[in-house]
Amino acid sequence: MTLEYAARIERLAESDGGGYLAIVPDLPGCMSDGATPEEALRNVQAAIASWIEAAKEWKQDVPQPTKSLTRTG
Repeated sequence: MTLEYAARIERLAESDGGGYLAIVPDLPGCMSDGATPEEALRNVQAAIASWIEAAKEWKQDVPQPTKSLTRTG
């Protein structure tokens, strides 16, 4: 089963260590970071897999992906 979740990429402030944060809105608490947006996106794929695995182990529902996020601004 392949599920594709949208991720929101945000730039981190230098005071927070810099880099980028990838957040998966459909999966509460699912996020990862990286030095570049591409690295953050690659890293969040592992976080998604771990989130889904944990939800199944805890017999929690795994939300279906919503439509892709639109870019604004």
